[in-house]
Amino acid sequence: MALRIKETAFVILLAARAFAAGELRFQVRHEHLRKGCPGILRVDEQGITFEGEPSKKRHAWRWEFSDIQQLKIEPQRMAVLTYEDRKWRLGADRGFEFTLPAGVSFGSAYRLLKDRLDQRLVAALAEERDTVLWKLPVKRAGRIKGAQGTLVVSTTRVTFETAEPGASRTWRYSDLDNISSSGPFEFTVTTYERSRTDYGSLKSFHFQLKQPLTEDRYNDLWWRLNQNRIRRIQ
Repeated sequence: MALRIKETAFVILLAARAFAAGELRFQVRHEHLRKGCPGILRVDEQGITFEGEPSKKRHAWRWEFSDIQQLKIEPQRMAVLTYEDRKWRLGADRGFEFTLPAGVSFGSAYRLLKDRLDQRLVAALAEERDTVLWKLPVKRAGRIKGAQGTLVVSTTRVTFETAEPGASRTWRYSDLDNISSSGPFEFTVTTYERSRTDYGSLKSFHFQLKQPLTEDRYNDLWWRLNQNRIRRIQ
């Protein structure tokens, strides 16, 4: 147990030093059909690199941001979706999944990339936020199971915080396509996250509100979203 704690602390120390230099290194496990393999995942300002153990030389890739369709970051999981075809899956795009040991987080990777990567970055975690404007207790509706949590609106982003693994989200205003509401106890966020089932490949998150959303708050959020869109066009 003591050895495991020391190893975790060492990984965190390496990540902190690399972050100061513009590069992060994580000791990860590349998950695949045959049990997976360990290696080093490097995240920098231009892209992502994975290097497996010497015995797994073929498990080594470098992706510039232009090679990535979507990068999804969870606290202990990172998924890279590329433009490469999977012939044995009838041309489906190839994805890569990496996981961290307990006690280590990809939060620093999100903080490094949030101002460098566009809407292809999906933050499946509740990250640091700026000045909070309002927040409401909510339930995110799901096809099989929902997720209880808190919807937090701040000056630059919208966050859904929940204890459900992989269900949290942090959306910069540039990550949002639209918001909508059919009443004070219902709210929908439509994002640029890829979805195979939702219309136009955009992913919608439907929330049941446990407290009413006032018209003033909704209108203010709509204005902020569209002001951000105008600034991007200019």
